[in-house]
Amino acid sequence: MEHRHLGRSGLVVSAVAYGNWLTHGSQIEEDRAMACVHAALDEGITTFDTADVYATTKAEEVLGRALKGMRRESLEIFTKVYWPTGSGMNDRGLSRKHIMESCEASLQRLQTDHIDLYQAHRYDYETPLEETLRAFDDLVRQGKVLYVGVSEWRAEQIAAALRIAGQMGFDRIVSNQPQYSMLWRVIEDEVMPLCADEGLGQVVWSPIAQGVLTGKYAPGAKLPEGSRATDPTGAGFITHWLRDEILERVALLGPIATDAGLTLAQLAVAWVLQHPEVSAAIVGATRPEQVRENAAAAGVKLDRSVMARIDEAVGPVVLRDPALTVSPERRP
Repeated sequence: MEHRHLGRSGLVVSAVAYGNWLTHGSQIEEDRAMACVHAALDEGITTFDTADVYATTKAEEVLGRALKGMRRESLEIFTKVYWPTGSGMNDRGLSRKHIMESCEASLQRLQTDHIDLYQAHRYDYETPLEETLRAFDDLVRQGKVLYVGVSEWRAEQIAAALRIAGQMGFDRIVSNQPQYSMLWRVIEDEVMPLCADEGLGQVVWSPIAQGVLTGKYAPGAKLPEGSRATDPTGAGFITHWLRDEILERVALLGPIATDAGLTLAQLAVAWVLQHPEVSAAIVGATRPEQVRENAAAAGVKLDRSVMARIDEAVGPVVLRDPALTVSPERRP
């Protein structure tokens, strides 16, 4: 397994990280979740990403049980705060109250005394940014959080957070967690350049576009049984990618993967990891063999000709199509 620094921070993470959105506590039984986590550990994956809202807090609990007994210093555990975790008016957002209370709850569910990277799951337009950053800084000073990051923030929001942290002496955010794949490159115009200049690492999610980049979905064909597209917990998140014009272009990637000696999934993960701004690519799995397949993409080097063929196959129209926008409430 290849390991990289998280941006310019001192924290080292596995290039392929394991995430449990849509799987643990919902899509698969706990014994399969345990098997996937153990497969990740066997492959040298040390970085595990979750969030308090996944499976209405159950995902954190499953991950905590799966990692119990492991040497804590050998793991990097990431989680997030923002989305509602209860019915109360303060059970959401990035207020000081919700951040402090949610952190304590996440620590209990994960069965750990600290979180390696605590991330603001979205930007909170109703809470002063100074309040949010001070709460994060306090958690760092208390030793309950080691590093702070954000997820799906716009470039101007990240810039504002960095400016305020500098002015007030708060602990600085070190990462951003955006969606990024061959089919979704919206961070390339503004977010990536800003983060590269400021030393923030990208911990990207959905590098395989919800499984579409595995090639399992053929244009005009019936959706395969047992796939995410037919699962009630995952179907709503993949629909945007199941258009024939997209699937036809994905099919063009098959020969490229074959020539590179990779599966389509490995090509997709390797493509993301070619970008120096990316510190880690988060992969999910419902079976241990999927973990092993994706982990094998770490350390793969794609030459310029392969990267050019990929761009030619998927094309900029698909990459920038506004119809592919995923509504904020549906993003992990």
